[in-house]
Amino acid sequence: MDRDLVALLGFVGMFVLMALRVPIGVSMGIVGVAGFASITGLRPGLNLLANVPLSVLTDYNLSVIPMFILMGAFATHAGMSKELFAAGYVWLGHRTGGLALATIVACGGFAAINGSSVATAATMSQVALPEMRRAGYDPGLAAGLVAAGGTLGIMIPPSVIFVLYGFMTETDITKLFFAGVVPGLLAIVFYILVVRFLGWRYPTIMPRGPVHTWRERIGSLQGLWAVIALFLFVLGGMYFGFFTVTEAAGCGAIGTLIIGMVRGRLGPTEIKRALIDTLRVSSAIMMIVVGAFLFGYFLTITQFTQKAVVFLTELPIGAYGVLAVVMIGYFILGAVMDELAMILLTVPIVFPAMMQLGFDPVWFGVIIVMAVTFGLVCPPVGMNVFVINSIARDIPLGSIYRGTFPFIAVDIVRLIILCAFPAISLWLPGLMEK
Repeated sequence: MDRDLVALLGFVGMFVLMALRVPIGVSMGIVGVAGFASITGLRPGLNLLANVPLSVLTDYNLSVIPMFILMGAFATHAGMSKELFAAGYVWLGHRTGGLALATIVACGGFAAINGSSVATAATMSQVALPEMRRAGYDPGLAAGLVAAGGTLGIMIPPSVIFVLYGFMTETDITKLFFAGVVPGLLAIVFYILVVRFLGWRYPTIMPRGPVHTWRERIGSLQGLWAVIALFLFVLGGMYFGFFTVTEAAGCGAIGTLIIGMVRGRLGPTEIKRALIDTLRVSSAIMMIVVGAFLFGYFLTITQFTQKAVVFLTELPIGAYGVLAVVMIGYFILGAVMDELAMILLTVPIVFPAMMQLGFDPVWFGVIIVMAVTFGLVCPPVGMNVFVINSIARDIPLGSIYRGTFPFIAVDIVRLIILCAFPAISLWLPGLMEK
């Protein structure tokens, strides 16, 4: 059978399995092994199944993923997210849309010590969403705000998506982390502007909260030292070369554990829950990574990857025209696929093409991470939306999706700005080379 046809049937089979609710990692793994075996024979296919999972799961560089997840789990169970929101509420709650502003700031702060978008959304939906609903906020808008705020978890470092992108493309992960800082802050500013506009235009959907005294405001800042210290410790250590990314992840997890124990926030029960949460999330991620590698070997042997690179680079629309086509492709995939699977499945195809077109690998990492964030809040999948709906079941999915639309609009504007001005992303990484 023609190898192009085999590759096409492989993609169709993978999406059929996903539609049948087979886990994404398993779907990619099944198709990858079966497709590889159909071309090379059963024995090589079984050898692939035996060797790839072992080589992936024992790769030292990938140990950074569970360590950063553990850091976020310890921070969650130590109540750091509640302290971030409480401080934002005291300082901003008396303004129109104040609770929404506090939620955005808290999402950004929590993203600085947690590398997962879904975890950020899940945590803040339990901390901030009930408060906004009690204050009389429109439920759909409040939930949509939390879903959009959760996307900051994979842009502001540390980020699991940046780790995977750097691992697959051999790009400096430390530079990727610092490249995400300014775009992440830009996202916070844009979300704040959206809230301010909606609060001005529709004040009834975002009522004001009580005014707090300056004594209460100053007191609310006392609990933020832990988050600030962890962020500076991890990012500062990497920036000045005190430790590698993997060492930073381990040090960050241990540092969060020590701070939580010293403050009396992490007892044996909380530590056990954090470890279980980390094991659950890390296992799911590693399953997707293994499946993507199996599928990648299948695509390589069909020469689909090489042909796709040639096709993209030879399109008569210029480098930025090809980039626009790739971004549209990510928007479409984001509607049906998990962000991790998108990165693992597509980067081996689009990255070589982008490099041949002359784009910077660090800058493209920021752009591609931004593109996959749309899939977290866009219908019909929207992982963040589903997570929030599972927690607040009385808020319909349609209402949550409508609540995300204003934030999706400004995200598109932010993506265009970052494409037009690469220096926004490359400024901080450039300082590391001086």
